[in-house]
Amino acid sequence: MSDTALQYLTKEQIDQFYQDGYIRLPNFLGPDETEAMLTRAKQLLGNFSLDDHPLDVYDVKTKFTTGDDNHVGDEYFLSSGDKIRYFLEEEAVDKDGKLTREKHLAVNKIGHGTSLPFADAYAIWVAYLISKENEGLHELDPVFRAVTLENPSMKAVAKDLRFHHDPVALQSMIICKQPQIGGEVPEHNDSTFLYTNPPSALGFWIPLEKCTPENGALSFLPGSHRATTITKRFVRLPGGGTGFEELIPPEQAPPKPEGKYVLEACMPGDLVLIHGSVLHKSPKNTSLRTRFAYTFHMIETPPYAVYDEKNWLQPTAETPFPKLLDTPNSIVLEPTRV
Repeated sequence: MSDTALQYLTKEQIDQFYQDGYIRLPNFLGPDETEAMLTRAKQLLGNFSLDDHPLDVYDVKTKFTTGDDNHVGDEYFLSSGDKIRYFLEEEAVDKDGKLTREKHLAVNKIGHGTSLPFADAYAIWVAYLISKENEGLHELDPVFRAVTLENPSMKAVAKDLRFHHDPVALQSMIICKQPQIGGEVPEHNDSTFLYTNPPSALGFWIPLEKCTPENGALSFLPGSHRATTITKRFVRLPGGGTGFEELIPPEQAPPKPEGKYVLEACMPGDLVLIHGSVLHKSPKNTSLRTRFAYTFHMIETPPYAVYDEKNWLQPTAETPFPKLLDTPNSIVLEPTRV
């Protein structure tokens, strides 16, 4: 692939992505676009009503976890492909199911069928749904649709990277990372939670505020995508709820890659591309500032990869996962998909 064929990325940036499993693109969005997204996110926070959300029935069934022993069984979660949902920080709700702070400082994530915290075993969130029939954050909300599906630069990045032939977008969310309670997200990779055969998840992460070590900036284990095997996947269980399906028995799984994590401090409007197999994490927000970010994912489509009915997040007839590229890539680079 020659440099002249590229629309946005340089060959060096593409090489770095496939070498490290992630890359930060500074100033991908302009200040006006970033501020519009942040303003809209805060409007969504202000618009939801406490009158009809399930804090008054706060118990094990309303908690949210991605751990192996705690499964999400709520129908509003499993039917969330065409809805916007709100998830609260664990520390924002007391033992009696009452908020410990103002509502705009209690929300961990706002998501379109999406707000799965990517922890492998630890974080718990309280789930809250505001239903918008057939409406999704990256599909029908004009601000986030413009950035996700209609931005020529976003299309150019997907085209240049050649990670997919004909990708679709899914799992969009605003991550608020609230001051002093914004929870830690332990080491994980995205393909465990958005599984295709073969794995093809690709994350797009846009900070809307400055991200620092104190307020929960992302850290990555460079090159771990080339040695990380997807050993389990997050699925809908036959008897209801969700859990993990083993793909490789633990005794047969290769050891996890080791190395030094690299923290990626970011500025508003940067774009971080995240390979679905690369290991990454973020610490608790111990600062007095929020760390708002917008993120969504892409996966490959048939016949190149299969996203089956076992996956926890499912499209609906009214709102199928939307395609991004106007013209599919006829050739893709060979990603590491283990």
